[in-house]
Amino acid sequence: MAKRSSLSIRIVEGKNLPAKDITGSSDPYCIVKVDNEPIIRTATVWKTLCPFWGEEYQVHLPPTFHAVAFYVMDEDALSRDDVIGKVCLTRDTLASHPKGFSGWAHLTEVDPDEEVQGEIHLRLEVVPGPRAHRLRCSVLEARDLAPKDRNGASDPFVRVRYNGRTQETSIVKKSCYPRWNETFEFELEERAAEALCVEAWDWDLVSRNDFLGKVVFNVQRLRVAQQEEGWFRLQPDQSKSLRDKGNLGSLQLEVRLRDETVLPSGCYQPLVQLLCHEVKLGAQGPGQLIPLIEETTSTECRQDVATSLLKLFLGQGLAKDFLDLLFQLELRRTSEANTLFRSNSLASKSMESFLKVAGMRYLHGIVGPIIDKVFEEKKYVELDPSKVEVKDVGCSGLHRPQTEAEVLEQSAQTLRAHLGALLSSLSRSVRACPAVVRATFRQLFRRVRERFPGTQHENVPFIAVTSFLCLRFFSPAIMSPKLFYLRERHADARTSRTLLLLAKAVQNVGNMDTPASRAKEAWMEPLQPTVRQGVAQLKDFIAKLVDIEEKEELDLQRTLSLQAPPVKEGPLFIHRTKGKGPLTSSSFKKLHFSLTTEALSFAKTPSSKKSAFIRLANIRAAEKVEEKSFGSSHVMQVIYTDDAGRPQTAYLQCKCVNELNQWLSALRKVSINNSGLLGSYHPGIFRGDKWSCCHQKDRTDRGCDKTRSRVTLQEWNDPLDHDLEAQLIYRHLLGVEPALRQLIENCVSWRKLFLRVPLYVFYPRLCPVLLPPVLWPVAWLGCRLSHSIPAHPFSTQPQPHIVCATLSLNTGTTHK
Repeated sequence: MAKRSSLSIRIVEGKNLPAKDITGSSDPYCIVKVDNEPIIRTATVWKTLCPFWGEEYQVHLPPTFHAVAFYVMDEDALSRDDVIGKVCLTRDTLASHPKGFSGWAHLTEVDPDEEVQGEIHLRLEVVPGPRAHRLRCSVLEARDLAPKDRNGASDPFVRVRYNGRTQETSIVKKSCYPRWNETFEFELEERAAEALCVEAWDWDLVSRNDFLGKVVFNVQRLRVAQQEEGWFRLQPDQSKSLRDKGNLGSLQLEVRLRDETVLPSGCYQPLVQLLCHEVKLGAQGPGQLIPLIEETTSTECRQDVATSLLKLFLGQGLAKDFLDLLFQLELRRTSEANTLFRSNSLASKSMESFLKVAGMRYLHGIVGPIIDKVFEEKKYVELDPSKVEVKDVGCSGLHRPQTEAEVLEQSAQTLRAHLGALLSSLSRSVRACPAVVRATFRQLFRRVRERFPGTQHENVPFIAVTSFLCLRFFSPAIMSPKLFYLRERHADARTSRTLLLLAKAVQNVGNMDTPASRAKEAWMEPLQPTVRQGVAQLKDFIAKLVDIEEKEELDLQRTLSLQAPPVKEGPLFIHRTKGKGPLTSSSFKKLHFSLTTEALSFAKTPSSKKSAFIRLANIRAAEKVEEKSFGSSHVMQVIYTDDAGRPQTAYLQCKCVNELNQWLSALRKVSINNSGLLGSYHPGIFRGDKWSCCHQKDRTDRGCDKTRSRVTLQEWNDPLDHDLEAQLIYRHLLGVEPALRQLIENCVSWRKLFLRVPLYVFYPRLCPVLLPPVLWPVAWLGCRLSHSIPAHPFSTQPQPHIVCATLSLNTGTTHK
């Protein structure tokens, strides 16, 4: 049994931000910190006081995290970025919103005395004395203190206060991981009600000392316990009055905390077997559970349910069969061909998730080069006459205003070139399309053609495929390339307009150039020749895509499975030590790294032959490095063992905080099951004769900070976690349990018998008599939700009970 916590974060937009630049605007972006550790950085939105980001993230965390904070920053090219304000949500606040926190939150001023982080290790004892008891406080060490100095560190000392007396430790220079091992004693007053206060401070020579946090202890409680030792989280100074919240603007957020208790795989087998059995039988079988899930799922959570089901069936090798079942169910209730797959049904949402999981790399290969070209050219493109901006053109000294007709014609030429290049790339990519995607589209094409035969519906199977491929996959990626990992930054206004017009053209092609799509925006007419040509190309592409035989498909899939696909790849800078011996001076060399499920490799260029660098099984930790170590805040270390079993460390530099966290996340995910993972590490480097972080002189000294192997970012190419997906589906079924029970009760005439006698007593013998076969699985699930189930859903003989997959997580008990 494992406890897992995750944060679903959507940073929507900001409004009424203060102007930080002399132009009267700002260049805002957001930094997301979990317990003061930067996890996410949004893109910068230039020259605005009401930025829109619309970025979504999911962060997996240990259940012990305390708070998540959103800092709105103003980016400056020539100076340090300005802090506009922040919104802080504690774990308790998020836990009080089961459906998630959603809405506008006022930004508050960032007070240095509240920006505390880290923990302090203390031992407190009440020592008996001849005349009076004494209170002994041992200040051992601290970790992850806030860096307050320009060198990326602090000069910490500790001040212990009790009953009007104050004692201080020595100062540890240039360290956020100090070790003191100093003990102080105070005479314990019998009637004194004062608390013991332990404060950490950063010593400064010429300015006032900076506050690093404090811990307050109840002396009366210490009297009872006699001794207390452990790591205590430093708290901010709450003595100051609340600051004004109304003049820094607001931030719209959607944040949801999800805590899951994931049980061993065997506990979920009955539920997984039931779902898989229903999918294998298809729409012609007696299964009703998946249709019931669709009927009882609200619009707000349908995407989450669809994603969980899809990942579960991907892990079982039944993704194509699951989607085929959903296709058939939707086709049964659709009478008009022009409304097919246009709603946000479970089939549509599942197919969207499927394309993101299975087809994202394919999308990057097709759309990526076109997107890059649009960003690089930054051409002014507009087809709507009501929005055309006339500008000056010509050589130096010979400027003339460009006419509206010239702008429209030039824009049409640019869009025709981009659209033609995109469609040409797509038409040549039949073999590049992932095998499972091709098989799914082939099944969709056949089902739609069977449902809508006849010449009047000859385009319907093609439109069914393009409704997902073009309208729900390619077009959204073109309009918002950052959300599909195609770009690191949002587009500026000019580029965004070009992408929007290109996405509209792709939608027209996907709609097979129907009169209805042409009538919506008549000013798109200049693109019609390219659109009509694109329709022919797209139909030819789909015909080839669905024509590949299954045997050929399987052969290709086996060939591809022999190649370990990269989990993550890209350029990184690897540290090189100059000279021999301890680290004295260093440089970083740029190489192209590739992380697969076997090893971390590198090459000089992406196309060069790769050399194995670190075997995956040898990785012991992947963590951040202190900024002061190399003068950069974007350096990570991979701690591993070489072939001789000796510990080694590789230092790799990333270009930004997002890239750093993505690499750390990928490395942690692929090595999470390694034996010998470290529980602590040194966030600094061994320079000269000591560690730069804690100043210890033993190179093999235990680490001064704890590792964070459970902190990861969820991405489209994550390894599947079957148990977690089964738990999420189970949790959803608990929420719709009343609907399941109501369906069973409404489908039988012996309602009183159901209410008076436990279901499991008569289910094995009477269920086949009471219920039609189509509802047997539903009744079986009802038994399971009653916490008592037979071993097999279709058995007519009594079966011994097994440990039920449905456990009451509220009580923490296992029902048998």
